[in-house]
Amino acid sequence: MKELQLIIQAYEFAKSESQQVALATVVKVDGSAYRRPGARMLVTQDGQLTGAISGGCLEGDALRKAQAVIFQQKSMLVTYDTTDEDDQKFGVGLGCNGIIHVLIEPIDFEDAENPVELIRSALSDRQTALLLTLFSVKHSKSEQIGTVLLQKGESRRGNWQKRITDARLSELLDSEIQGFGANSDIRNYPEHQEVSVFFELLKPAPRILLFGAGNDTQPLAKMAEILGFELVLIDGRKNLATDARFPSAKRIIQGAAEEVMDEVETDLHTVALLMTHNFEYEAVVLERLQSSMIPYIGILGPKRKTEKLIQRLALKGVEVAEENIYAPVGIEIGAESSEEIALSILAEIKAVLNRKQPIYLRDKDGPIHEKGV
Repeated sequence: MKELQLIIQAYEFAKSESQQVALATVVKVDGSAYRRPGARMLVTQDGQLTGAISGGCLEGDALRKAQAVIFQQKSMLVTYDTTDEDDQKFGVGLGCNGIIHVLIEPIDFEDAENPVELIRSALSDRQTALLLTLFSVKHSKSEQIGTVLLQKGESRRGNWQKRITDARLSELLDSEIQGFGANSDIRNYPEHQEVSVFFELLKPAPRILLFGAGNDTQPLAKMAEILGFELVLIDGRKNLATDARFPSAKRIIQGAAEEVMDEVETDLHTVALLMTHNFEYEAVVLERLQSSMIPYIGILGPKRKTEKLIQRLALKGVEVAEENIYAPVGIEIGAESSEEIALSILAEIKAVLNRKQPIYLRDKDGPIHEKGV
């Protein structure tokens, strides 16, 4: 998500400098690859890159092809076969053992429905959006349809009516959108000129409600920014909960627990961390969080502390949903310092939100990434 925000920033700067740009998107991967469908890179006519479509192996070649797309103002689909033993043709032995299809589209600043503007609209609030990108591997040398439709709630925007000339395909996609599921997908339509469609779900950035402005939470705030989390800092100590100490926080809420909880917003992409070292404060917070749909509540401290919190609320008649409580917070990595504890906590949050069970990758059966998208 952070990568997309950086691409939007680079797009705005290029526009202000009258630098033409192209957007490269990984739309399909067969086998193993460093990046998966949805990875993007913005390329300017003078060779500036923002984002990435690989671990650095393909960017040089993609840059040259993107500049050709900018010059010709025609999209193209580029296929990189890293299963080829002669992968030195890309300038480096890749070793990925996969086939990567990259769509490169010229971006027209005057077109309010261009792909970057659609992405900007998708990220404008905390609502999940569906982005459709059409391409054809069989007809890769022809100009591609590209990123043409954004569905968010009941609203729809994009150039699909102009770019999708097959009325039957348009009707089929409309039906597919109505019943689309909870995960991104790539669907093929051989009967419609061998078109493939990347149905990409763009979800809001994970939001952390960080209760606690002590010194031990500062490393966590810094790491959260690197990972692209949206951070809301909450604490009753006004001398600690400041912009100077937490410059990466999108919002800082100061006040007593009863007061701040009236200002807190939650959704299914929000997690909470109770790290105030204040039992009474956290008792109020934990009680108020029970009325939310929050999927993760991490509580710093020994297990006995959390048991006491739950007992306190039980005496008040408040039933705590323990399945979404992670206490003691974090994954067991032998963490000691505040930096190491932050790493442990953020790794656990990622695992929970992605519905993964933390293991050593060497012990995983099969590929690192799931099949498909």
